[in-house]
Amino acid sequence: MKIAILPGDGIGAEIVAEAVKVLHALDLKFETESALVGGAAFDAHGHPLPDATLQLAKDADAVLFGAVGDWKYDTLDRPLRPEQAILGLRKNLGLFANFRPAICYAQLVDASSLKRELVSGLDILIIRELTGDIYFGQPRGRRVAVDGHFPGSEEAFDTMRYSRPEIERIAHVAFQAARKRHQRVTSVDKANVLETFQLWKDVVSEVGLQYPDVALDHMYVDNAAMQLVKAPKKFDVVVTGNMFGDILSDAAAMLTGSIGMLPSASLNDKNQGLYEPSHGSAPDIAGKGVANPLATILSAAMMLRFSLNQPEAAMRIEKAVDTVLTQGLRTPDIYSDGMTKVGTADMGAAVVKALASQA
Repeated sequence: MKIAILPGDGIGAEIVAEAVKVLHALDLKFETESALVGGAAFDAHGHPLPDATLQLAKDADAVLFGAVGDWKYDTLDRPLRPEQAILGLRKNLGLFANFRPAICYAQLVDASSLKRELVSGLDILIIRELTGDIYFGQPRGRRVAVDGHFPGSEEAFDTMRYSRPEIERIAHVAFQAARKRHQRVTSVDKANVLETFQLWKDVVSEVGLQYPDVALDHMYVDNAAMQLVKAPKKFDVVVTGNMFGDILSDAAAMLTGSIGMLPSASLNDKNQGLYEPSHGSAPDIAGKGVANPLATILSAAMMLRFSLNQPEAAMRIEKAVDTVLTQGLRTPDIYSDGMTKVGTADMGAAVVKALASQA
């Protein structure tokens, strides 16, 4: 098993370091190799995704990714900004299916921004299509009016697009995932306004006919956003496009108490995957040792389950995380009165200790 370690920027190095410690505590045989990505790679090599980093990712069975980005790079041309690294990895590795579970641990029910009864027992899986939609549509750009051929002096444009095969493959992923859960899929679209998502709705409905054991319903994205905060437990598996999935999964993060608790997996058709926390690089707290590493540690568990075929080891990590939460250990983002506040390294060490106690 070969794992590419790409810490990235901001808190990336801190949280990935703790996840790597947890992986080593499992006594599994695997090889790791690290490389620069994002702003750190731009500073060293003039590009956020150098050829050597991309090749390392391609050669690995899985990629453990931290986070990229910093305000100081906002003035760069868009192709050179740190965030382009993650888009480049998704495109070049064919990572089309993003899994973002939103689980509210019983110990963190009161950390959620919603009432206890709305989030207690919450377990949603958001499946986001990753390689199409407006993020990758062509053409994209900005132009200035010539002889008044369009209103205003300047305009910018991005093209939303999906093809039938792209929608079919993500729909199959969603229905197959639902079969292992509670047999319910909610497809989120904006078919009342966008032709792209009328195609989405039509194709998902057709694929759904192949899964008569799975209930399918359709929901407009604005209603889905409202229902996430009104009655989130009505959802089981949510499947949607790239942009809507980006927004809805971050909204769902707050149902769990903190985005610092949300792992994610991005997979291709060979189950090669990129695993990262759902949160960003948080440059405002970088280097302070207060970031929550649990989302990254849980992402490592997903890596073991989906790409490295080590489901028992994945369960051990998840059980260890549950243990440290039961012990009352909390990083600042999930801290409440009566708990024990710890930093990044202490939380990682606590998970390693909990793993050892399982023996």
